[in-house]
This record gives sequence, structure tokens and C-alpha cells, in this order.
Amino acid sequence: MASLPHSDPIAELLQRTKTIAVVGLSSNPLRPSHGVSAYMQSHGYRIIPVNPNITECLGEKAYASLLDVPEKIDIVDVFRRSEFIEEVVDQAIQLKVPAVWMQEDVIHEKAAEKARRAGIFVVMDRCILKEHRARFR
Repeated sequence: MASLPHSDPIAELLQRTKTIAVVGLSSNPLRPSHGVSAYMQSHGYRIIPVNPNITECLGEKAYASLLDVPEKIDIVDVFRRSEFIEEVVDQAIQLKVPAVWMQEDVIHEKAAEKARRAGIFVVMDRCILKEHRARFR
């Protein structure tokens, strides 16, 4: 009897994703959010900056809040401190975003559980660039 292929939910998520809203994206090229977003953009993803302190980044118009983004978002990638996660998750739930990705060192179990209860796929404390690179060299 042949065994079923091992499923990889992160690979599946990254394969079906087109648009990533990056909350906390910095226009400073030295910040991790900028480098990670530039990498993802160079691999064909549409990046939408979400930061009230910038007007654009990586050639894309920036929005002050997720609720201001006028198009469908596949992943909300969060580069904010853990204490800001609940508000981001609440907005993602309101927008029915399929996935919330919290970058390395961004951990908020209560918000993650709330997102999961709303049917959102949650990745926490992992770098989207590293996960992409590990799967799609």
C-alpha cells in the first residue's frame, strides 16, 4: 500500500498566495521587513505596505491600516511587536483574510487562537522569507 504524500500547509499557502499585506513594512532598506518584502516581491508576490508613517514602499502605495486596503489580501504578514497583534488579527478577521503570518519573535497565543477560531490559517514566530526559500529554491 502506497503512503499518502506528506502535506505541507505552508508550501500550499505560499503556492496559492498572490497578495501579501505587510503590516509594519518599513521604507528603510536596512530593516528586516523591507528586505523580506523585497525578496517576496522578487519572487512574484504583490506586496501591499501597511504603515501609517509612509506613503509608499517598494513601488507600492502604502495604507495606514489593513481596513484601508482596497483589494483582496491572501496573507497578512506582521512585522509589529506582539502587543499590537490583537488589533491586526481583529482587522484580518473583519476582512476575512485567509492567513495571518507573524514573523520571528512575534508571538501572541490568544490572538492566534482567536484567528484560528475565525477560520484563519496562522503561522507564528517564523520568517516567511526563510520558509519560502526552504521550499522553493
